[in-house]
Amino acid sequence: MPYISFIVGRLVKAVLVLLAIVVLNFFLIHMAPGDPAAVMAGEAGATDQQFLDDLRERFGLDQPLPVQLWRYVSGVLTLDFGYSYRQQMPVLELILDRLPATLLLTGTAFVISLVLGVSAGVLAAMRAKHSSGSLIMVVALLFYATPLYWVAMMAVLVFSVLLGWLPAYGYSTVGADYQGLAHVGDVAMHLILPATTLGLFFMAVYTRMTRASMLNAGQQDFVKTARAKGLAPGVIQRRHVLRNAVLPIITLAGLQAGQMVGGAVLTETVFAWPGIGRLMYEALMQRDYNLLLGIFFFCALLVIVFNMLTDLIYRLADPRIKEAK
Repeated sequence: MPYISFIVGRLVKAVLVLLAIVVLNFFLIHMAPGDPAAVMAGEAGATDQQFLDDLRERFGLDQPLPVQLWRYVSGVLTLDFGYSYRQQMPVLELILDRLPATLLLTGTAFVISLVLGVSAGVLAAMRAKHSSGSLIMVVALLFYATPLYWVAMMAVLVFSVLLGWLPAYGYSTVGADYQGLAHVGDVAMHLILPATTLGLFFMAVYTRMTRASMLNAGQQDFVKTARAKGLAPGVIQRRHVLRNAVLPIITLAGLQAGQMVGGAVLTETVFAWPGIGRLMYEALMQRDYNLLLGIFFFCALLVIVFNMLTDLIYRLADPRIKEAK
């Protein structure tokens, strides 16, 4: 029962937060400079006022802002995110077509960063008084401080252009028409560079956080007691230090899992990865308001889902934590 009431409470809060985000995004998008009707008319080569008025009437842009907001919120409640006047497709269909590629990229990057980052952080903490521990932290700081776009371009230059080991861009080989395992292998080869590039920054964050948490937990009294009992160092690190050090890492991982979805814009653009990040960039350049609002909604939804999962995992990892009244 406590877990059910906890989940119901989180769901109610999530719905309210999501509704607030929908309204806030609507006003922020409409405060942005630029007229989508003027952009469409300019690309069509028509600049007369009648054509602009027809476009605004067709897409509802001539209505007062409260009327547009009511239509948008009503549509969201029924999963109708409107029509992309640039892509000539329903927004929901466009996003659902691109979302799997983004989830594949960010999910792979998340696993890479979490596994390698925590492993490197544990090793750095255990070797804190040795040069190898310092070397791990220097490498982590290097990845943390290096701009993502530079890492992406260098990765393409080295591994695609000079060595020819990995494809430089895209989701799969164009025209190859692979099937079954051959298709899976082809996608995996295209995934290595963007997923690794996106995960490097977060791997550095996990490394630093894990090392700090391990060193802090290692100074607690219960660890000194375990040492006094004569437990093996490996057992102390695994059962007492790492178990207590992992709690802040769970919180950080939950927050960054959501951030990865929104932060994939640059990676998807550089590697021509067909996800919603690249779609967001195109929609922004084309003043495609409906599509932008739809993408923002799904990004916010994913962040909220990841945070709810983090809360559940946190409670399972530490049963002492009770729900705040």
